[in-house]
Parts: sequence; structure tokens; C-alpha cells
Amino acid sequence: MPPATALLFCLALAACGDVPKVNAPTPAPGPEPTIAPIDALISLAPAPGSMQSVDPDGLVPRADALRARAEALRVPVADPATRAPIATP
Repeated sequence: MPPATALLFCLALAACGDVPKVNAPTPAPGPEPTIAPIDALISLAPAPGSMQSVDPDGLVPRADALRARAEALRVPVADPATRAPIATP
């Protein structure tokens, strides 16, 4: 039996089954969310230009090292004289 026919047979067989009913409990109703006034949210934000970028995990030097390593790996593996005989036209 070809694989496509077997797959179609399995899909047709699976379609014959009933979908089980899931009786999940409904969540208890809670308080409705309230919308905060935008002025209060803006007053909590820091002033523009007052934030300093901090690199607590030292990711910048690590990223620079990875970029340097990637640049070093970009050199050709074989020199042009070696690649010429195997190059496709």
C-alpha cells in the first residue's frame, strides 16, 4: 500500500470517532477590571532621558566577542586554486 493511501486511510478512520466531551470547570467570576486614568500612568513614568542603560549580565562584551568570532569564521575554507577545479560553471 503506498504511503499516501495509508495516510488517507488512517485519517479517514480517525474521522469516524466521536470527539470526547471535556467537562472543564468554569472559573469563578471575579471583579471587573478597571481602567486607570492615563494621567496617573504618565506620572509614574520616568522623565525622558533620565534612564541609564545598564548591562547587569555583561551581555555587550559577550555579543562583541561573538561578532568577532563570527567574522573570523567568514574566511573561505579553501583557497581559490583549490576551489577552481570543483567550481560548477
